[in-house]
Amino acid sequence: MGNKVSNTLKLIVFFLIFYAFSQLYYTRNFNFIEDFELIIGEASNIPATWVGSKDVDKNIPILILAGHADSQGLAGAGTPGEAVDRFGLNPMHPEISDELFWNLKLQESIVKLGKKKGLNIRSYDPGIRNIDDPNDPRTNWSVGRRFAKRGGYAIEIHFDAYGKYGIGSGLIPPFSDPPNKIDESIARTFGRFPVSFRGGLGAPRRQIRILEIGKLEGLLEKNLRNLKTRQKTINLLANEIVQAFLNGII
Repeated sequence: MGNKVSNTLKLIVFFLIFYAFSQLYYTRNFNFIEDFELIIGEASNIPATWVGSKDVDKNIPILILAGHADSQGLAGAGTPGEAVDRFGLNPMHPEISDELFWNLKLQESIVKLGKKKGLNIRSYDPGIRNIDDPNDPRTNWSVGRRFAKRGGYAIEIHFDAYGKYGIGSGLIPPFSDPPNKIDESIARTFGRFPVSFRGGLGAPRRQIRILEIGKLEGLLEKNLRNLKTRQKTINLLANEIVQAFLNGII
């Protein structure tokens, strides 16, 4: 009986130490290292042969969507991230996934910076976090599809799942429209997924690009969660995306 109690206490102490270490890892102060490739981690290694060669007008309208902004009540609607799911830290917001929390922050920063750089850029947020019908006119997919049909460039921002559940950074181009030079520019920065990834996802089938920033884990997530490095990290990511837009435009 005594051995069982002793082993239980050891186990409790071990988990308390592990939890305390996890909290410290994600909240202590780190010096910000402005190394984009180091922060976003590995890119997708799934073979993708597409090349974006279609010219893009310099005034092309650009729409930035935050992935999972309208589907928080559905299964798989955004990764909780390694910090929450593996290490037991509190979510950034109690009512949404950590991925959506960062998607929204990055969406705002991309649009703000893009406008400063002279891009014809805007964002859309449905405001309603649970829309069951993907074809509801208020969803990301519906708004993005209409935008793309009018000749605009619609892209949905995501962070990939951590560990073995995710693949890494990269762009998934539209399913039927030929990839353009913005697509190519973003892919050279973040990597590329095949057009038919997982049989063709809902957004690309509606001519909405998907950009996976990187796995929500490790250095990337740590820098996002740390108050000292959060805005610097978001700004770094936004700058790389906006610069990719500019590089792809004539």
